Amino acid sequence: MASLADLIESYIKQQLRSSENQAIAISRAQLAELFSCVPSQINYVLTTRFTLERGYMIESRRGGGGYIRIVRVNQGERPKLAEQLLLEIGPEISESQAEQFLASFRELGVLSVQQKRVIRALLQQETAQVPQGRARLRASLLRSLIILIMQCKNKNEV
Repeated sequence: MASLADLIESYIKQQLRSSENQAIAISRAQLAELFSCVPSQINYVLTTRFTLERGYMIESRRGGGGYIRIVRVNQGERPKLAEQLLLEIGPEISESQAEQFLASFRELGVLSVQQKRVIRALLQQETAQVPQGRARLRASLLRSLIILIMQCKNKNEV
């Protein structure tokens, strides 16, 4: 069963797909009313699932006539976003951070579903073998694998 956050995310993505210009303006209060939740739940979905790394820009205007404008970033801008995201992988990352990076790279179209699964499995397998320095190894492996895939895509070898 899908969580409330999943349902809100799906609803917003459906609204974006049906819009002409890949942008929508919605009221946080109306959205919270539609899903029978508090506005902070809407904020949570927006801040975790509609990030720039995942290909979205959010503009928020608070107050009586406040709204949230969500814009899907153009395909042409995605390679730049992917490169910026790659630079955000620090020297050490946790397993949950690695999962967030994988989700973001998948959203940006860098990874296929299969590639995401393979990388996740490799990260788990290789870091399980190391008694110390797992976070450092995880970051290094993730960065190297993403660079390899991006280079292969640029050469149409994937």
